[in-house]
This record gives sequence, C-alpha cells and structure tokens, in this order.
Amino acid sequence: MTAPALYEIETSEGDDGTMHPVEHLWTPDYGDPKRLGFITHNGITITGYGAEDEPPVGFIALGHHRWGHVIEAAAAYMVKIYDWRELHTYPHADHGDVIPRIPRAVHTHAAVLHHPHPAHPCGCAWDDQWRLVWVSPTEPGAVPVTALRHPAAAVTAAGIPNPDADAPATWAT
Repeated sequence: MTAPALYEIETSEGDDGTMHPVEHLWTPDYGDPKRLGFITHNGITITGYGAEDEPPVGFIALGHHRWGHVIEAAAAYMVKIYDWRELHTYPHADHGDVIPRIPRAVHTHAAVLHHPHPAHPCGCAWDDQWRLVWVSPTEPGAVPVTALRHPAAAVTAAGIPNPDADAPATWAT
C-alpha cells in the first residue's frame, strides 16, 4: 500500500488582508467529538470512517494508543453504532471468506475539515461536508491519531499512511 499524499491546509486572503483557512478546522478542544460520530471506550475516543451508509473501512482514535486498545475500542464502536457483535466480518458476509489478520495500527496526524469555512461559502460539491485528511504534524489543526483498517475492508480502501513507505507515521506497539 502506498501512502496517500498529505493534505495541505489551504488559506485565502480576506477583505481585510488576513489569511484564513478555506475550510473550517475541527479540533477536540474546539467541539464535542460525539457530534462527529465519535464514542469513548475505556478512555479512547474513536470513530469509524468510510462511505456514507456503508460499513467503516477504518477507525480513527484521537491520540496515540496501543494497538490492542484501539482494536478493543473499534469492536466496542461496532457494537454501539451498528449492533454488530463481530469486528472481523461484515453482516451478511460469506463466513467462508478468508479474513485477513487484524491490521496493525499506525500513529499519525489528521485534520477534520468542514467545507467550506462557514464564513466563506463556495457552492462546490464538498459544501457542508466533514472529512478527515492526513496531514503532517506541523499543519494547522493537526491532531495526533491512531488509525486502524477494518479487518474486512480491502487493504487499499482505508488509505491509511504506511510507515514502511516513508509516510509520516509510525507503527503502534
């Protein structure tokens, strides 16, 4: 898997000459994580991500955590949000299918963006959408996260940065 390109926070100049982000940045200290679909399990704030109305292809936990703890929190997320008792397969899946090993978690950084910035609408397809992007730790709004692919999702589906491909990430222990 190759790491996706890092996202750079875009800015534009306001009428008064000050620079502002084109998109609104969300950070844990700015707003309630539950509003964006996060749950808290044993002190880990976690959410699933992927296409709307589809099972998650991956999980994001705020902060850097141990791999095993994130797996436990991901399983709790699936129970609470989907009432699925099994993390390893999707409901109605062919249980004869080979299920990949639980993937390793990575410590990296992400930003949660709302497009456009509420004060600067643009009318594009991303309007009023939240999305998660991988960023370098020095980008404005960068939040340390632990990312984990859902075991039933295709390896390429989650697009998680790969520490073995020179991505700004490290393997979680």
